[in-house]
Amino acid sequence: MRKLFGTDGVRGIANIDPMTAEMALHIGRATAFICKEKEHRHRIIIGKDTRLSGYMLESALVSGICSMGVDVLLIGPMPTPGIAFLTRSMRADAGMVISASHNPFQDNGIKIFSRDGFKLPDQLEETIEKLIFNDTIKGLRPTADEVGKAFRMEDANGRYIVFLKNTFPQHLALDGLKLVIDCANGAAYKIAPAVFTELGAEIITLGVNPDGKNINDGCGSLYPKKLQQAVIEHEANLGIAFDGDADRVIFVDEYGKVVDGDQIMTICALELARQGQLAANTLVATVMSNMGLEKALAPHGLKVVRTQVGDRYVVEEMRRHGYNFGGEQSGHLIFMDHNTTGDGILSALQLLAVMISSGRTLSELARVMEIFPQVMKNVPVNSKPPLDQVEPLARRIREIETEINGRGRVLVRYSGTENKLRIMMEGENDQVITAYVDELVELVEKTIGGHD
Repeated sequence: MRKLFGTDGVRGIANIDPMTAEMALHIGRATAFICKEKEHRHRIIIGKDTRLSGYMLESALVSGICSMGVDVLLIGPMPTPGIAFLTRSMRADAGMVISASHNPFQDNGIKIFSRDGFKLPDQLEETIEKLIFNDTIKGLRPTADEVGKAFRMEDANGRYIVFLKNTFPQHLALDGLKLVIDCANGAAYKIAPAVFTELGAEIITLGVNPDGKNINDGCGSLYPKKLQQAVIEHEANLGIAFDGDADRVIFVDEYGKVVDGDQIMTICALELARQGQLAANTLVATVMSNMGLEKALAPHGLKVVRTQVGDRYVVEEMRRHGYNFGGEQSGHLIFMDHNTTGDGILSALQLLAVMISSGRTLSELARVMEIFPQVMKNVPVNSKPPLDQVEPLARRIREIETEINGRGRVLVRYSGTENKLRIMMEGENDQVITAYVDELVELVEKTIGGHD
């Protein structure tokens, strides 16, 4: 059983185990140790979002890394995908991000990228845990000139801004577009406005005044209401909302309607396919993406491959089979030809390129996908036996799948972090699928149900 790492690094309430300064120091030491494979001066890049606790954890990570004889390049506030890019382009040994993504400010986390810009594979995360909890490296203490140093990288923002602008087609510009940008008082608060302005857009900004405590607070991709209002008020062409570390993005069309990751994936997959640039004519999505994806793409000869929930699993599937585009309903979109992880600003630029080259508004583009009604309920459970061993539940799921006969989808899975069973169903009729879900909820409560 893992003690530290989840599906997206280490995460928890700041200053409570495991997100303490002491644990950050240990993570820094262990990460530095596994990076020292070759005989050269090693470097690890550290970036963060705007949380108050970022200072504490950053200092601890630096101390741990330097104590193992590895140097540190300090970036400061920077979107997570920016750290992935810089790790690759600077040929650093690793990149570390201090962020809890879309969580409230009191939480924090640590994500680690390997030198190729991809998140650490499971086996290396397991190695880090063993090094920490087995005291394997406790006695390793470089001295004198072998102790590491920390440097501030002053031009990091500029490097990332240039990279992002270069992903936008050279023959296009954002001249004449009015955009509302919500940076969630997070890591994109400087970089996103600069990118869109330099490409010619007129921008109205929200969530660009971080104070250490207001990250994701009623703003950003999880809370689009202010963005919707601002788009209408300013008669903007569209709104763009990032989460705290800007690796995900959602959009608001010119009428103030939210356009989610599934719709954006459909739009961009069709455009990539039109240009002959969609590898194997395949889009990678998770089991949570709406069945409207398949319905929209199939007539164009495109297929959808699904993975378990989590952008790291999308990336793993893409790398395994050479696919170049995938993502999640939540707005994690991975354009593998450009970056190694979900990148909100980059994704927004790709969508804007489609809008400009097609001459169509976002609301017009979004019509290519019909969103099927989706109902999901979480049921507390006492235990998590394999679902095929809960015979009454398994039998009824099979019966429902037969009854809907391809006109819907049933997904039943345990939460990875809570004692809950998630029951999700899609179909053509909201009332019908709600009745099915309620029936399954009742069965779960009778068999393995617990209490909140």
